[in-house]
Amino acid sequence: MLLGAMLDAGLPEADLQKALAGLPLQGWSLSAQKVKRASIAATHAVVEVSDEQPARTLEDILRVIAGARLPETDKDRAAAVFRRLAQSEAAVHGGSLESVHLHDVGAVDAIVDIVGAVAGLRMLKAERLYCSPLPVGQGEVSGPHGTLPVPAPATLALLAEAGAPLRASDSVRGELVTPTGVAIVTTLASFERPEMSVDSVGYGAGTRDPADRPNVLRLWLGEADLERGTRPMLLIETNIDDMTPEMIAYVQTKLLAEGAADAWVTPIGMKKGRSGFLLSAICSESTEEQIARLILRETSTLGVRVRPVHRWEAEREVMQFESSLGPAAVKVKRLPGEASQISPEFEDCRLIAEEKDLPIAEVYRAIEAEARKLLGA
Repeated sequence: MLLGAMLDAGLPEADLQKALAGLPLQGWSLSAQKVKRASIAATHAVVEVSDEQPARTLEDILRVIAGARLPETDKDRAAAVFRRLAQSEAAVHGGSLESVHLHDVGAVDAIVDIVGAVAGLRMLKAERLYCSPLPVGQGEVSGPHGTLPVPAPATLALLAEAGAPLRASDSVRGELVTPTGVAIVTTLASFERPEMSVDSVGYGAGTRDPADRPNVLRLWLGEADLERGTRPMLLIETNIDDMTPEMIAYVQTKLLAEGAADAWVTPIGMKKGRSGFLLSAICSESTEEQIARLILRETSTLGVRVRPVHRWEAEREVMQFESSLGPAAVKVKRLPGEASQISPEFEDCRLIAEEKDLPIAEVYRAIEAEARKLLGA
């Protein structure tokens, strides 16, 4: 559906075919045709496989990607999607990343879907990808592991790991999001809607054509409003004087895990000369209730204050790639007219430093230098 949406939004099919021809795989073809889904005109992209395919491990797929005639950034991002898929399969079915077989998500059509999505977004010059809350559906789905509840266990594991927001869809039976689709968006996208001007819209059709709803994926292409660079937020605060610092720190950590954009603690003086803490959190309007409820549940406070604020933000991206020291991620900060700023993720650097017995400062420098070279920064 994502391939169809990109083609529908203006990506030339010949360009996508040429990029995918760089994959060292045989026995498949890609075609696209205009269709309608519940009166909505869309493009249906179909990957047909003629040869019988083996069950592949993550190592098998990474070898295929490494051998492709594609830019290194495409290879790194496609590999990151498959690593996330393998992690979810290993978590659900047990075993290691190296031993788990990826069955459906390791088949040729899934490889073409994921590599095509990464290459297509690059050719459309999409620097950032955003995604709305995902519908989950209900009922059951059949696959290599038998009949499973919807969303499938691997899909749910991916959603949970990314903390992806979900949209209720109790009236719709069947699988509305697949492990492949969820792996793509949780790896490449942020779950928010930026202020932007829309230049074109593409609709990618699913195979099914239910009468009650258009079975399509909608892709907006446009320019983010970088000049303004602000978005409305809420500041939620409360004063506390009867909890220990350790307990306050625990709540602060939970606020960040729950989706607060930032959370902090300030020492304050309270009535009768008692020392206390000001607990503050910034969040989006959509998460106000869950953040407020968390503070009320986890602290001794009887109430919280809420006031609107707005926040200036730089464009940012988390980029995962295969460094010379192993899988790593960096935060990329962008401001209009200025060079990108790159910050390696601490946890990735810590794991590499411990595994390789290297000073963490050395790991930081190596990861940052390789990321800069990869981005041309």
